[in-house]
Amino acid sequence: MNSSISSVAQIRSLLAGMPGPDAAASAAWAAREPQLTKPAGSLGRLEEVSAWLSAWQGRHPPAMIRPVARVFAGNHGVAALGVSAFPAEVTVQMVANFQRGGAAINQLCRTFGIELDVLALDLDRPTADFTQGPALDEAEFVAAFRTGMDAVPDGADVLVIGEMGIGNTTPAAAVSAALFGGEAADWTGRGTGVEGGALARKIEVVGQGVARHKGLSPLDILRCLGGRELAAMAGAVLAARLKRVPVLLDGYVTTAAVAALEAEVKGALDHCMVGHVSVEPGHRRLLAALGKTALFDLGMRLGEGSGAALAVGVLKAAVACHTGMATFAEAGVSDKDDA
Repeated sequence: MNSSISSVAQIRSLLAGMPGPDAAASAAWAAREPQLTKPAGSLGRLEEVSAWLSAWQGRHPPAMIRPVARVFAGNHGVAALGVSAFPAEVTVQMVANFQRGGAAINQLCRTFGIELDVLALDLDRPTADFTQGPALDEAEFVAAFRTGMDAVPDGADVLVIGEMGIGNTTPAAAVSAALFGGEAADWTGRGTGVEGGALARKIEVVGQGVARHKGLSPLDILRCLGGRELAAMAGAVLAARLKRVPVLLDGYVTTAAVAALEAEVKGALDHCMVGHVSVEPGHRRLLAALGKTALFDLGMRLGEGSGAALAVGVLKAAVACHTGMATFAEAGVSDKDDA
């Protein structure tokens, strides 16, 4: 089915037909949870997590046997405008590092038993400079979107998505500002470490891009201001919804990439949780706009899917508690109704 998608209009049709949460699985979760040997609500967000997994996996009990991570890499025309502290060739070098197992995401995936794949999207062909025109034409955008859709395997228990792309906090800021309004400076942070005049230049580039591409639909905002790895992440999130795979989002770039789906169709990100909140100031603002609360805030800003991969440990803990704890009856413990 993915190979037949050739237009943004067809992507919109898929968004319009997305399945919702599984009511039977949710009811089974709700029947078991109050019987577990603990006061109601005492595990806090761990209870929310296990309920969410059950609803979006479409089964009870939920499982966390096969978490998978997909990291998408792309290069950006705006990187040539001095918006990053690193040159664009670092994208290629970091992808090689991922493939050798030397990056943070490799260590986190190894620690939590996550299957990792890294997909590089035309790194030798950066997107166009979005201050001069669309970053991607429709065919390029749809091709990248399809790559993301095709990257989601059947049978995954959760999908971690991440990215690598020098300069890509600039498109993330531009997409966020175009979707949700505000000044360019509200959405633009230091990224890889720019400051002073370089940060001012980055803010200027974001503002120019937003001004140039006004009045577009959310998906066309992503096409004109985003990049191949952003389009691929959006495609992966849509495919995960269609395959009943819950998603863990990473930081600012990842969240900005998929925000266009929510802006197109309310509820499009209901099957997504956010692993962490980045120190990029726009990420907290973006999460507020989307009504999302990250699972933790550890001051991270690496990308690569690192924060989302770390959150897999939380998901595993939530499932272990919901499925492994004894009920009051099994443990011979009086609950509040027996008191």
